[in-house]
Amino acid sequence: MIKKCLNDNWLVYETGKRDNAIKVDVPYDAMLLDEKSADSVTGVNLGWIVPKDYTYEKSLFVPIEWKEKVNIIYFESVYHKASVFVNGRKAAFQDYGYSGFYVDVTEFLKYGEDNEIRVEAINSDQPNSRWYSGTGIYRPVWLYQLPQEHIKINGIKIDTVAISPARIRVRVSTTGAGNVAVSIPELAVTGVAIADAYGHATLELECKDAILWSPENPKLYDIKVSFGEDEWTERIGIRTIEYNEKVGFAINGKRVIFRGACIHHDNGLLGAAAHDFAEYRKVRLMKENGYNAIRSAHNPCSEAMLRACDEMGVLMMDEYVDCWYIHKTKNDYAGKVEENYKTDLKALVDKDYNHPSVIMYSTGNEVAETSQERGIKFTGEMTNYLHSLDNSRPVSCGVNIFFNFLFSMGFGVYSDKKAEAEVKNSSKKKAVGSEFFNNLAGLLGADFMKFGATLYPCDLKTKGAFANMDFAGYNYGINRYKKDLKKYPKRLILGSETFCSDAYKFYEIAKKEPRIIGDFVWAGMDYLGETGVGAMEYSDYAPDFNHGIGWVSAGSGRVDLTGKSLSEADYTMVAFEQKDIAIGVIPVKYAKKKHSPSAWKMTNAMQSWTWHGCGGMDTTVEVYSRDEEIELLLNGKSLGRKKRKDDCRVKFDVKYEPGELMAIAYDASGNESHRTSLVTAQSDTILVAEPEQKEISADNGLAYIRLRFCDKDGILNPLAREEIEVEVEGGKLLGLGSGCPFYTKSYLSDTCDTYFGEALAIVKPEERGEIRLKAFVAGKSELSAEAKVNVI
Repeated sequence: MIKKCLNDNWLVYETGKRDNAIKVDVPYDAMLLDEKSADSVTGVNLGWIVPKDYTYEKSLFVPIEWKEKVNIIYFESVYHKASVFVNGRKAAFQDYGYSGFYVDVTEFLKYGEDNEIRVEAINSDQPNSRWYSGTGIYRPVWLYQLPQEHIKINGIKIDTVAISPARIRVRVSTTGAGNVAVSIPELAVTGVAIADAYGHATLELECKDAILWSPENPKLYDIKVSFGEDEWTERIGIRTIEYNEKVGFAINGKRVIFRGACIHHDNGLLGAAAHDFAEYRKVRLMKENGYNAIRSAHNPCSEAMLRACDEMGVLMMDEYVDCWYIHKTKNDYAGKVEENYKTDLKALVDKDYNHPSVIMYSTGNEVAETSQERGIKFTGEMTNYLHSLDNSRPVSCGVNIFFNFLFSMGFGVYSDKKAEAEVKNSSKKKAVGSEFFNNLAGLLGADFMKFGATLYPCDLKTKGAFANMDFAGYNYGINRYKKDLKKYPKRLILGSETFCSDAYKFYEIAKKEPRIIGDFVWAGMDYLGETGVGAMEYSDYAPDFNHGIGWVSAGSGRVDLTGKSLSEADYTMVAFEQKDIAIGVIPVKYAKKKHSPSAWKMTNAMQSWTWHGCGGMDTTVEVYSRDEEIELLLNGKSLGRKKRKDDCRVKFDVKYEPGELMAIAYDASGNESHRTSLVTAQSDTILVAEPEQKEISADNGLAYIRLRFCDKDGILNPLAREEIEVEVEGGKLLGLGSGCPFYTKSYLSDTCDTYFGEALAIVKPEERGEIRLKAFVAGKSELSAEAKVNVI
């Protein structure tokens, strides 16, 4: 097998307007080119964008000798309703915008000539998504070349059957009979099996010296499989998973509690473009912030993300879809799922099967269909079909318990009628469907949904579907945990979507009760679309609290759109016993001002004690700790000691005074256990440009360069606010912006506004050598900075 990358040198243009084509490399999200309008039917879902249909074209020279091969193009994903043409002939159509698909182009190619590959993506059929989807070829494209007799695409399936000693089973599907050889060079393990006339071969290999894959030690091995002239290499981890009411969930016999985060597929300033480097960075950020698991919400994740999870030991719950047969938006995938689910789920399993990080599948998210007999049956059908494809992994589905009850009473969040009304009311700014309930939860708080889930009829409208899955996926149902554990002694409960503020409560329950499998907070990282749902924003940055045009992101991440860790991430890490102590400060300048409401934001505290010009103003300081008692000191003077109650967050009312703010934690015996502090920056502010990595690869690296207003010691000044302009040499600026959920500029611009003193630039290298970025504030020569990144 020969695998060639087809990412370079595409043309992209609005369909029908080829004269305006621009040259790009994919992944490329064409939605970044689209304009915004206050009348857009996409509304808060996409951030008022008016999406268009786009065409991608590539010229590919095909040598004569390729005629002897089987030539297959693999699109990792195209959004959406993609038609693929080769030399003007239609070769394939792919409906679902998040599944990879293969196109055998052997009979379409002209050998010894240039060939035209054209992909037409439809995205003007709005609204079709509850969040920012992106448009076009937003994931990589590959060409597979195979000999006539070969191992079939996705024809290698590897299972761990034992760990003492380690033993794996390798199943291979080929185009015919013959010898299949398998080896793991690092372990000096080899074996041979004979494929029968149907092209099926199976063998088991003992790997007695193998190091098992685990989140703590994610050891990977390359396994080579050959059949005649064809050879494939798969990267695997040797590990077992087990789940039952006694052990909960275990990897290699050791219990694991999912400290999980829900993540959307976009990459912030890059839009939906799934660059390998960006996907790896996203996984790294989650792990650095204490999460050991990711829920790919609400669609299958990229292959790059799976590789990153494998290498870093982060567990993956890969999710299929957001809707089944009831529309959430007028033109979404509902109605196609019952027809296409077997094809889609097979593509999901084929992608995931050999990745040790994938530990479960999810069939959907907040599908109120699970309250109906038809939906309960369909839940079981998908679970059973997944088990027929992969009997080693459990299956779940995220069910909003309260929403199921409301739907059964005729007050459902989602319905075909509401999806239609969403289009009619978009220009009137009248919220319906999930937007209405998100707004209501924002006004009433997180307890609104959690209390609703405790109502007796909620159990009646969920137990049927829960019986048809391995893990009962509770969205915002933590207040049912203890009661349901008693009522359903064999039920395994997964917090498939949760509030940040429940992290401590969840972890205390889970440590004692193995049937609580884990928790996935909404959300791990901020994401584009579903604008304002998780934002506590002030009018200085967001003049419109109604989430109108100008809002771009949800604002609900524990990590913001640029990858900056927020105080909520500190709280979660303390709750999950991944950090000892941290301080968060409500922005002093805004502490007494109103902000946009949200149930998905626990706090808008920041890790800063620099608030120039705010002396004497009142604010709230939050200390995150699991210790018994917390003392807060300002410039050496104690502001009091407080006992921690039933959470790991202790609040103090403080008048701002520059200097050092220190928190000291004491154990049950009154002894100091931990301390931390924040220091005020000096008054002189400079601009600095700080690369996250000083050296990147020319092949798939991206330079993430953080622009910060700080003092000479690097202490951030969050009240410094300017427009920054950048110039780049040796690379292409892919994205420039800030973490503000309200942002009126384009991320493709070379200027940006800072948000609490910071912004981010993302640069793709043009060649080996050096990237040089210059940043400056117009008219202020003292506020300029330069960053250099080596490209190898």
